[in-house]
Amino acid sequence: MLSKHDNELITRVGPGTPMGELMRRYWLPALLSEELPEPDCPPIRLRLLGEDLVAFRTTSGRPAVLDTWCPHRNANLFWGRNEEEGLRCVYHGWKFSADGACVDMPNEPARSKFAEKIHQPAYPAVDKGGFVWVYMGPPEHTPEVPHFEWLDVPSDQRNVHKRFQDCNWLQNLEGEVDSSHAPFLHGSVGPGGIQPYNANSDRQPVFEVLETDFGAAIAARREAGPEQFYWRITPFMLPCYTIVPRARDTNYIWTAAVPIDDLTMFGMTVIWSPDKSVGRTPVVETDASFRARQTKANDYLIDRQLQKTESFTGIRGVRVQDMAVQEDQRGPLSDRSREHLGASDLGVIATRRLLLKQLKALQKGQEPKQPHSPEVYHLRSLALNAARETAWQDLMREHMRLGAGVQT
Repeated sequence: MLSKHDNELITRVGPGTPMGELMRRYWLPALLSEELPEPDCPPIRLRLLGEDLVAFRTTSGRPAVLDTWCPHRNANLFWGRNEEEGLRCVYHGWKFSADGACVDMPNEPARSKFAEKIHQPAYPAVDKGGFVWVYMGPPEHTPEVPHFEWLDVPSDQRNVHKRFQDCNWLQNLEGEVDSSHAPFLHGSVGPGGIQPYNANSDRQPVFEVLETDFGAAIAARREAGPEQFYWRITPFMLPCYTIVPRARDTNYIWTAAVPIDDLTMFGMTVIWSPDKSVGRTPVVETDASFRARQTKANDYLIDRQLQKTESFTGIRGVRVQDMAVQEDQRGPLSDRSREHLGASDLGVIATRRLLLKQLKALQKGQEPKQPHSPEVYHLRSLALNAARETAWQDLMREHMRLGAGVQT
């Protein structure tokens, strides 16, 4: 469990909050590239870390993100005209560049220097890997975009996806680092009860955690016969990224829990392969607003008959099963002071501690190292059987491409 104080610290992300300030030290995938399909396309609304923003693509193709409220009379720049390398407010014609400079003020006298005094808050944005990434922290600390492996593969070898979730970002992240829920939430049932998940029937994993240069490696060990263990190792990469453990002959799944505000988030997912094309099947069926067809309002279309005969939950779709439990944890912002955690929750506990450790260090003026070490994110997850005597840390180095220095 967390105290109410620490729960507030770790979940609140608005301007000036400790977690919000930490999140602003990292690049976040804020949009799909296709949401800004071409130069001078219509601007779109964007809410990120509790701030109302507007995003557009300039005439030269550069993505841009500005505060959405015009500094003149607080009109919404979403209604603006995207033209000639800038966004023009429709109220009085003030125009702003991608960097926030006021480059035209047509309702002021021709000789006026007033425009030179006006600067609209703007955030750096880059288009990479199918996402528009945004950095909202201090300009003097601007890092590189993390060097995830999937950023370098051809576009047909990755499938990017975005979905809205009606819950705090941490509820999603905690689901990603919790390997013990999979045999239940994502499991099937049959005449003998719960069926084996991922060809392994051990539902009581033993957890170990290693703090690393990218965040933490969370290892779940299961029995796999008299001579082997089945290992699932999930990398938690600060501040909100994970890679779901998958067998080596299948696609990898990267996820990011991106806070819209304290009560809502976008789940960003990339399914990728380092050596072959992947399909374009959506992770979750969504509408034009990236909201799922299966929602809390329609009980995620749960099928109680299916729950009796085939599916442990009766809810179709792995990601929708996740959404159902994450969006309904005593509301969109879970009160963790009411929890009772056990040995299987070690990954969740370690993730919380690491986040709290880093945000408290930032409060003391210690900048996080990870944003300025983009190469530490160049890794994979792991799921395989190995001889009992094999150390899981050795498996990490051999199969997750971590290099020698994995521990901080």
